[in-house]
Formats: sequence, C-alpha cells, structure tokens
Amino acid sequence: MKKREKLAIVHQHYPNAISTIDAVNKTILFVEDVLDLEPGQVMLADSLCSDDVNSIQYPARASEFLGPFKLGGLDGYPFVGLTGMAAFPSHVPDEGAVFIYYGPHIGISKDGNLGEIHRVGQYKSSGCCGAARAGLKKLTDGEIVPGQVNDLDYQMNTLEQILLRYEERILNAAIPLKEATEVIYEAIDKRIEELLAHTQFHCRYIILTGAILINGDSDMGSFTSTKRSELINVATGERKNMMFVLE
Repeated sequence: MKKREKLAIVHQHYPNAISTIDAVNKTILFVEDVLDLEPGQVMLADSLCSDDVNSIQYPARASEFLGPFKLGGLDGYPFVGLTGMAAFPSHVPDEGAVFIYYGPHIGISKDGNLGEIHRVGQYKSSGCCGAARAGLKKLTDGEIVPGQVNDLDYQMNTLEQILLRYEERILNAAIPLKEATEVIYEAIDKRIEELLAHTQFHCRYIILTGAILINGDSDMGSFTSTKRSELINVATGERKNMMFVLE
C-alpha cells in the first residue's frame, strides 16, 4: 500500500495529518537546523495512551532523542501529575531541550472505519482507543455516575468524568467517537499547560506538540494530526508558533 493511499484514507477524517515518521523527521530537522542542537540533547517526554500499538508504531528515529519519559496513561491523559512532570526536567542536558508530544489516539482501518484497527497477527479488527470507546458506550447508555472515581479503575473513571462534562456535545456530534477524542485532547492540552506552569526547567527550550495520534492497520503505520506546536524559550518565556514545521 503506497503512502499516498494511506494518507487518502486518513485525510477523510484528519485532512492535515502526516505520517508520524515524517513528523519525527521534521522535528529532528528543526532541532538540528534551527535550534542548533543534536537530538541527543533533547529529552522526549510523551503523553500518549499506554496501548501497545503506540509502542509498536513508534518511529524508530525517535530513539535519537533521550527517553522517552512516559507521562500518559489511558488515552494519553498525563496521569503522572506534578510529580512526574517535575521528575524528568532534571534529566535534560542543561544546554538542551525538552520535546513534549501529547494527545489521545484513534484508529482508522484501511476500510476507513474510525475507531478500529487490524492489529498484528489478529484475524479481526479491534477497538482503538479501547478506553475512549468504552467511555463513550457508558456515556451513551447513561451509566457514568457524576463524581464516581474508584481507585481500582482510576484512569478509566477519570476519562469517563471528562466525557460526562461534555455529554451533549459528544452525543449530538456527527461522529461521537471522533468528538469524544477531541474532548479528551482538549482536557490533555489543558492539563499539560497546568503542569508546565508548576514545573521548573533548566534547559534552553521546550518544544510542545499536541496532536491526535492516528493508528492505522498493522501494515499502515501511524499518523499525526497536529493541533498545536510551540517553541518556548525557557529563559524568557517567549512562545513561538511551530505549526509550519509539521505541515
């Protein structure tokens, strides 16, 4: 299957998506040519779903960065909190940078079906993101109890509460699962900003990239639909839009 054919499928739902391999390559080129740093001077911290497909489809070239430090739990929400966010800055080279890549994920099969993929060695497709799908089903069935968060299923319950706050928006959407993913992205983006505001960094730059990570079938790879990309100068606090890098 050719790259343009894969992109044509993904672009039905996410017109600005590029392959995650291209996203990593473009980021490394920016780090080298614009920031004048080597990838080995950059600590990657990702807030992605713990689903194994994200590790399987992680571009190999991302290993040129330090890390990754894992911030995310189910569907990418940064469950490590203040302690986790405060931990990895001490691992970053003083003259280097932090690259934080975050967001929920969603599957798109070769047939164009949203919310499912064909995984390695399986005969049937399975859900992706399974947590988002499960939360949406409970929302649709009216089974989410406001404020109910159990220690035994803390991460799932937290996602359910996020979805419940936007129940009408999600259930009235043309594609509820896609809208639920957007809602989760917004919650992740907000929480990342809250955590950054309470964290001290001693490196030169912070690169923020927020996106919907799109998983294809096992022979398709993954794609990135970038929603936000910024460069933060740690010394001055100045922020620059970096969306052009990932076009």
